[in-house]
Formats: sequence, C-alpha cells, structure tokens
Amino acid sequence: MQIINSILTWVMKKRIHQMELFMKYPHDVQEELLHKLLLTARPTEIGQKYGFDEIVNYNDFARQVPVHTYERLFPYIERMMKGEQNVLWPSEIKWFSKSSGTTNSRSKFIPVSAESLEDCHFKGGKDLYCIYVHNFPETNIFSGKGLAIGGSHQVNELDPTSNSHYGDVSAVIMQNLPAWAQMIRTPSLEVALMSNWEEKIEKMARETMTADVTHLAGVPTWTVLLLQRIMDLTGKPILETWPNLEVFFHGAVAFTPYRSLFRCLIPSDHMHYWETYNASEGFFGIQDQSNSDELLLMLDYGIYYEFIPVEESGLESPHVVPLSEVEVGRNYAMVITTNSGLWRYNIGDTIKFTSKSPYRIKISGRTKHFINAFGEEVIIENAETAITQACERTGSIMNNFTAAPIYIEQNKRGGHEWIIEFHVPPPNMDQFTGILDDTLRHVNSDYDAKRFHDLALIAPRIHSVPEGTFYNWMKKRGKLGGQNKVPRLSNSREYVDDILSMIASLA
Repeated sequence: MQIINSILTWVMKKRIHQMELFMKYPHDVQEELLHKLLLTARPTEIGQKYGFDEIVNYNDFARQVPVHTYERLFPYIERMMKGEQNVLWPSEIKWFSKSSGTTNSRSKFIPVSAESLEDCHFKGGKDLYCIYVHNFPETNIFSGKGLAIGGSHQVNELDPTSNSHYGDVSAVIMQNLPAWAQMIRTPSLEVALMSNWEEKIEKMARETMTADVTHLAGVPTWTVLLLQRIMDLTGKPILETWPNLEVFFHGAVAFTPYRSLFRCLIPSDHMHYWETYNASEGFFGIQDQSNSDELLLMLDYGIYYEFIPVEESGLESPHVVPLSEVEVGRNYAMVITTNSGLWRYNIGDTIKFTSKSPYRIKISGRTKHFINAFGEEVIIENAETAITQACERTGSIMNNFTAAPIYIEQNKRGGHEWIIEFHVPPPNMDQFTGILDDTLRHVNSDYDAKRFHDLALIAPRIHSVPEGTFYNWMKKRGKLGGQNKVPRLSNSREYVDDILSMIASLA
C-alpha cells in the first residue's frame, strides 16, 4: 500500500498547476465555459426555446434565459425521468440526484449527466485529494482506506425500462466511481449503499472496525453515530481502532459547532478536518488552506456561476451579477448553469465572498432557512457563530440544534425558541443563554435593535433535550442518513413544535 500511496500522491500533485490557471484567469475560464455549455446544448429543447444559437455574450444570456427555480424546471425534469432525452442536456441522462428536501417536504430530483459525473463530481473528489496532499506532502492517506458515509439509490419507477436510477448524490457518485477510487474505499459497495440506515450503520461499523481507515468522508451528524457505534463494539477509542486516521473530509453542514464533539471522539492534535462544498447540483468548493474556514470556488467543473444579492432573491426580476461583479462580504444566493442541464438555476444556498483573488467563499445559509419574524433577519451563519461561542465559553458540547420564532401574542412579546441536544450540557443554562444572546446581538445589528430593552424580542428560550432526540425525530420523518440534515432555522414553528410534541408524547 505504501507504493500506491507514493504513486497516487505524485499523480495528485500534477493537478495543482491547472488550478493555479483558473485562479489566475477566473473570468476567462468562466466565459469560455459558458460558451461551451451554450454550444453543446443548442440542439436541446431548452436551447431551441431560448435561442442559444443567438447568444453571443453574457448580456445576451442574461437577457434571453430566465432565472429558474426548481418548480420552474420541474416539468422538464419530470419528462426526463419518464425517459425523454435531449430536453435540458443533449447526452443521455440515466441518473438523478435526490435532494434531501430540507427547504420543503417534497424531494427534488436533479439530473446527473455523464459529463457532470466525470468533469464535476469525480474531478472534485480528485481535487480534494490533490489539495490535501499539496498541504500535507508527507501524508500516508492512500496507504489505507477511505470510509465514506453515503446514502442509497433505487430504480426510477417513472421509467423502469430505461435502467435509470435516482438517489442521494453520495450514492450516485459511489456507484459510478472509477476502479482506482473503489480500491481505496471501505466498506463494500453492498453495505455502503444499503437503504435501511440503522442496519447500515451496524454493518458499516462491524465491517470497517477491522480495516486500516486513514480518512473519513461524510456529514458530521451521521459520522458521529458511526464512530460511537464502533467504540461501543470494540470497547476502544477510535484512534486505537484506526491508528493511522488523519483526516475527516466533511460537508453539508457547518463544522464549527461540531469541532468540540469530534475533538472529544478523536483526541489528537494530528487529526485534520477539511471542508468541501458538494451538493446534489454539483461540486462547488474545496478548502484549500490549512486552518481556514474559506472554500476555493472551483471554476473549471462545467459550472457557470452567477449571484443574486440576498435581499433581492425573492423578487420576480432580481438583479443578477456574474462572478466579475461580486463584492467581498456581501451575502448572495447562488445561481448555476451546469453540464447537467440546469440553466440559471437558483439552488437555494447563500454564500459570501471572502476574497476575489482567488475567489474564496463561505457558506452562509439557505435562502429559505432563516428567522425574520420581527425584522431581525437571523441567518444560519449567525446562529452557528452564537452556539459555537456559547459552547466554547461554557465547556459544553453540542450534538444538534434547531430554532424558530415565538410569535407575539396578546400581552406577550415575541422571541426565539431553541432546541439543543448536548453531548456535554453547560453547567449553567442561564449563562449559556446569555452568551448565545449576546453573540447574536454582536453579529447581527437587526437582532440587537429588536432586543434593545426587550423592545420586540425577549431573551431566547432554550430547551435542552436528551441525546438521541434529533436522531429519533429524523427517523420519524424518514430522513435518516445520507445528505439529510436537521433544519437549523425556520421562520415557522413547524419543526420546533413537532419535536416538542414528540418529546411530550414520550414523557
């Protein structure tokens, strides 16, 4: 395995020069990509509808092709799922990535072309290794196995004769991985793609606890469950089971609130945590610097980027800007055009740029995940900053959380209600609440104004719930595993009331 590690490490380093190219000439790379996408899709139905053959530059593109929501694209996608081809993209579509559907109860199905698999998702995975090796040239990551915690896929029942499938993006990628990547991963594909999450965790734990795992990849929430089960089965700390473990590649949710929990499970100064931004729609960003929470925006993956200032994201005709016109520090909703046939698609994520040379970003939330019941405009980034501060300063460790408004009633002022599951609870909940509240006031001036003298908002109300609460709630909703994640914030009380009702029924 040491020879394989040396060969793969050398191969991975060669890609760095190509990355430096798009970092140096970002706008040229993006402009060339847009022309290629339009040229390729001219014969498709959408290409004919919007006159792709008449589009000469970005201004033409922005004028002729509208920004699409999922609801606007769904009639095309539904036809593709029933077997029609050459609708949004010319190559045959046999795979659809099923979104976790955190923004609403209905799942979304995203077409995944062969080009997207090869030039986006697989390329992103290889680049993740490249960047990591570049930062840690003495790594032995390829001397053992990578353990990826993914979802499952199934036959597309809308077109059962065409051999098309849909599933979590992780499962779609895993099923189609090239041979070299299959060689360095664990567990077996049969176990990795199981749909019964509880059975899968058990089998994954038993199969991988005897492997030489050097790196992990997955959503923090579900990775914690696997680590805890392995420790239960072996009766040993993780680093005794996997002494060569050196990195966790994570994504889907912000890692900062989980850092203390992972430090507790893997108490090593030599363990690295490396962030990715990989979604059903594409692979967008990779952490490229050690000890950083910024992500390098990957510009040569077959994705053309545009951005809508968050304050305009709900408008019928928002002002959309290309990459060349973004501002550092401003929140944007991300709009993508891809080599899978997503045309000016608003994916629902919000980001802000931390740098323009090269283009680096931070994920700030979701366009539909916020609390703004009283004009306070609290976004996920604010909430995660506040809960991280409160945990660090009180010595507590969090497993999961969600929050929602307390609406104003007669003779009662409004506020925010938090449900937090602790691995290590704070010794003083009042102190924890005060720190969380003060941090929110510090990072969000609108929240601060509403909290001034309890003018419109009273102090947060926090429920500390037993470990396993969020797991049981996600299980109840059929949302265990894969890319599914707990909704952090909601402007309605749907999630909070459901969890509190579940707890009350068990009391």
